[in-house]
Amino acid sequence: MNKLVPSAMLLCLAICFADYSQTKSDGKNATQETKQESKPMSRVSIRYMIDDVPAAVKFYTTHLGFAVEQDASPAFASVIRDGVRLLLSGKTSSGRRAMPDGSEPVPGGWNRIHIEVNDLEGEVKRLREARLKFRNEIITGPGGSQILLDDPSGNPVELFQPKKSAN
Repeated sequence: MNKLVPSAMLLCLAICFADYSQTKSDGKNATQETKQESKPMSRVSIRYMIDDVPAAVKFYTTHLGFAVEQDASPAFASVIRDGVRLLLSGKTSSGRRAMPDGSEPVPGGWNRIHIEVNDLEGEVKRLREARLKFRNEIITGPGGSQILLDDPSGNPVELFQPKKSAN
């Protein structure tokens, strides 16, 4: 079985946005700020709204190589893998409470974690044999091939195999 290697695109966007926002808000040049104070960035995580936290924990640990960091089922759990921390917020967690206008956070949508794999076809075959649900078939673009896998609550996980370089 191929080892999955995550590519944290959302994490990169969050870091870039945080740095840009900080520079804009205080008017300092990013280089000046780094020289003056070298504080480590706070921990960055991705939060998914989950219908069944134990099922989600089983999905991410069994099929995608995550490890349990904290389990407060059925309300909440966090799983980690290669520096990526995924927060799994069940219906009774504070992260899934209704907004002041009454709207409720729900699973699904199109934002997703992106996991790079070495053999996409092999991974898809393995996961289909485990009877997991995919949103589409493998598609190929200029950078490589991808497919969307749904977790038990309908949150997408993108599996991606980069195009092999012509070296």
